[in-house]
Amino acid sequence: MKDALSPTELPGRWDRLEDMSPEEISAAMSACDREAAEAVADIGPDIGKVIAAASSRVAQGGRVFYLGAGTSGRLGILDASEIPPTFGVHGRFIGIIAGGDGAIRQAVEGAEDDEEGGIQDLQSHGAQGDDVVVGIAASGRTPYVVGALNWARAQGMLTVAITSNAHGPVAAAAAHSLVADTGPEFVTGSTRLKAGTAQKLILNQLSTGIMIRAGHVQGNRMVDMQLANAKLVERGTRMVAEALGVPMDRARQLLTDAGSVRKAIDTFAARG
Repeated sequence: MKDALSPTELPGRWDRLEDMSPEEISAAMSACDREAAEAVADIGPDIGKVIAAASSRVAQGGRVFYLGAGTSGRLGILDASEIPPTFGVHGRFIGIIAGGDGAIRQAVEGAEDDEEGGIQDLQSHGAQGDDVVVGIAASGRTPYVVGALNWARAQGMLTVAITSNAHGPVAAAAAHSLVADTGPEFVTGSTRLKAGTAQKLILNQLSTGIMIRAGHVQGNRMVDMQLANAKLVERGTRMVAEALGVPMDRARQLLTDAGSVRKAIDTFAARG
């Protein structure tokens, strides 16, 4: 099994793509996207278990590290970078990519093959026992991720694998394996497609679930979001108005005075 190809490297049912019309390409890729969503839905209970376990670590002060190479690394960085503006939480989700930040825009050849590289990157951030390490690798065999997961698990960290290969060393290295069985890609081996879509969906669920359980959502409102631009101020005003049943102009004043949706709602409630 060790030498078997990852499912993401196998040829799929779509062929002669160059002969397809634009409409046929779009329809076929939409069908593939549905397969990715279904693969994630199939492992919903497993994702829920990871949300619960990771939430306990975060409640104790632990951080969540996303770690991967190429598309997998970029998706982790994308999700981590959205946590501060969405939930007002800084430094708790950290995205790491093989080859360093320069690899976000341009591939760094050979970085994913360095089994010590992931360990060194975690160490540079002071990763320790209460933390959570999420290794992301569609093929399930990236040495950079395998090394990091093995080291993190030995240090007592909670380890999670997000992969599309149940039999790869990445899945074996983690305490929790989230295997989205997305199968062969539309373009053979291009894991930025179905596998990448599944990874993004899983990351959405993990980070949002953890932040909900950490108290950063009230009702369905992201009450700790950063009021960084006019659109977000308008959104925050609407949240306050809906939560308190006050006119928009009154809600805007409360939000301006308090500086956050949560504080505006709590201050108004405290005044009775």
